[in-house]
Amino acid sequence: MTAARRPKSVITPILALVVALIGTFVPAVISAIPGTGVVWPLVEFAVLVAAVFAAIHHADVVAHRTGEPYGTLVLTLAVTIIEVALIVSIMLAGDGSPMLARETVFAVVMVVCNGLVGICIILGGLRYGEQGFRLPGASAYLVVLMPLATLTLILPNYTTSVPGPFFNLTQLIYVSVATLVLYGVFLYVQTVRHRDYFLSDSGISTPDEHAQVPSDREVAQSVALLILALVGVVLLAKHFAGSVKIAVNFVGAPVGAIGLLVAMLVLLPESIAAIRSAKRNELQKSLNLALGSSLATIGLTIPAVCLVAIVLSQPLGLGLDNRDMVVLILTFGVSLVTFGGGRTNILPGVVHLVLFATYVFLIFAP
Repeated sequence: MTAARRPKSVITPILALVVALIGTFVPAVISAIPGTGVVWPLVEFAVLVAAVFAAIHHADVVAHRTGEPYGTLVLTLAVTIIEVALIVSIMLAGDGSPMLARETVFAVVMVVCNGLVGICIILGGLRYGEQGFRLPGASAYLVVLMPLATLTLILPNYTTSVPGPFFNLTQLIYVSVATLVLYGVFLYVQTVRHRDYFLSDSGISTPDEHAQVPSDREVAQSVALLILALVGVVLLAKHFAGSVKIAVNFVGAPVGAIGLLVAMLVLLPESIAAIRSAKRNELQKSLNLALGSSLATIGLTIPAVCLVAIVLSQPLGLGLDNRDMVVLILTFGVSLVTFGGGRTNILPGVVHLVLFATYVFLIFAP
């Protein structure tokens, strides 16, 4: 049985859509059942997590058919849709969270550039000693990621039109367009102009020769189920937002913890794929998945969230505080060294993991 025909991958998107529709259109029926005030949010969360995995699975089936680097883009776009749905839903829940987009984007950069990259490098280094990757590809990611992060997460603190970590309307529009332009040019380079920068070297990677290429029927089925799963996730995100707000207020966790939770949830399936690639000595594919997620988060999520904030007249704080700016700049400095030689070992992996641990520690002990 191929991956596209696994029963769970077929049932989960349909189940997610059904649960989302029940919670959206007949909430009174659910609330009338004794005990559902606690049980139903847990059911929705479990189905949401399963739907995220199902969406990434079906995106992976389509990606396997399209091949690299287009396959990585399919996965990245699916993750971005899920992330925007969660961010916007939590932003608009209750009294609103104007800083949530900032915290989530920053969390994605930290999870990817430090946590995920560190784990992949360490696992690959322990198994193979050293791993190689294409230096032009890694450089292309960083040369776009660093200005994107600076424009969206640091520059708002130094503009004078609006006090605080905010852009005014004109600045929001400009930054949204600028990020889309940079990301669009990067996609052109990745998929058309210099595709070879992002392909694994035959002498370095070890592709899965036994993986069966999905048939046209399987791909069509996965496309349909992917759409169902994404619709289910978008609808469930609204209910998830309310539950998260209640839980966070109950335990007194900072907003940064919500951003970390959202980032880890949407990145979990893609992170598993990146780790598996590193263990197969395919570090280039791991970097494509990991660094591509960071680029898509800023290049696509920020403009989408800015558009929602403008349309709904919601405040949107993007600028990081001084502490987080130091961690972000240090991350980019270490990344330049890590990806500056074309080969890695466990040492830079441990450094990145320590930076990630520092980020998490500072959320709860600022």
